[in-house]
Amino acid sequence: MQLQITRPDDWHLHLRDGAALASVVSASARCFARAIIMPNLKPPVTTVAQALAYRQRILAALPPEADFQPLMTLYLTDNTAPQEIEILAKTPGMLGVKYYPAGATTNADAGVTDLRKVWGVLEAMQSYEVPLLIHGEVTAASIDIFDREYLFVRHVLDPLLEAFPCLRVTLEHITTTEAVDFVLAGESRLAASITAHHLLLNRNAIFQGGIRPHYYCLPVLKREIHRQALLEAATSGHPRFFAGTDSAPHARQHKECACGCAGLYTAPAALELYAEAFNSLEALDKLEAFVSFRGADFYRLPRNSGSLTLEQRDWMMPEHFNFAEHEEVIPLRAGQTIHWQLAVPA
Repeated sequence: MQLQITRPDDWHLHLRDGAALASVVSASARCFARAIIMPNLKPPVTTVAQALAYRQRILAALPPEADFQPLMTLYLTDNTAPQEIEILAKTPGMLGVKYYPAGATTNADAGVTDLRKVWGVLEAMQSYEVPLLIHGEVTAASIDIFDREYLFVRHVLDPLLEAFPCLRVTLEHITTTEAVDFVLAGESRLAASITAHHLLLNRNAIFQGGIRPHYYCLPVLKREIHRQALLEAATSGHPRFFAGTDSAPHARQHKECACGCAGLYTAPAALELYAEAFNSLEALDKLEAFVSFRGADFYRLPRNSGSLTLEQRDWMMPEHFNFAEHEEVIPLRAGQTIHWQLAVPA
């Protein structure tokens, strides 16, 4: 079986930097035409000048034949200047601002400690129609990790949207029924991205036969009822749910250790895994809109003109890939079968 679709985009991607960037960027560029690049480097990307310099490093790391456009974001901090938003809005290649609650995930230590500290920035974003991309979790140590998204939506996002009635917002990598319902009930200025791994896995995957560090991500995998809700949303045809892989590579030794990093490396089969998820509900006819159209429409960008073909054909994911210098990165489904494959042009 073959499936031809318009070339897709990845609306949430981690590419790292330096030698690590050079190791992983081609995995995304092989199928995605564009990707929103996350700014949580060390140090974080907090100015347009830094973002443009990072963009040039990404372009320089691409294979010569690649046709891939990185869309850049700024890392929102307590000290972000509202004037930086005006610069962003007028700069080609820039797309939005990323909000990490301080400490919410990997390299989020410089994130926002209190939204009241960035009120002026949010007002500027609303004025210039710059999208806010949100990692939607509360971070208080007293909150159960499986409740962090639900409580963020209820106690942070809802008041935020009310305070800024024209602010455009993407709730990224959603994982819960409550987040799905919130987006469905929301206005056209609110959208959500969904990862392939949250469509395919529930939290049992983390504990099958022992602790599985390569299934640990943030937001963490949730119950089966939530996975089913995400599948229904992704395959529903609703215009404000779209693909964002959140592919997040880490060196093997930083995952398999006493305090491992959060993040799943899905880029080597991201599109194929989305196809597998949609096929599980016999909804392949909805895949193209989810991966190729809805995100572009929400971000007010033209849809891609090229196409690619997926084939329903089994292949084995390698056990690991080279990563940076003398390191390895373990992909999702390492050593296991992937049921779809990107067709190579004749």
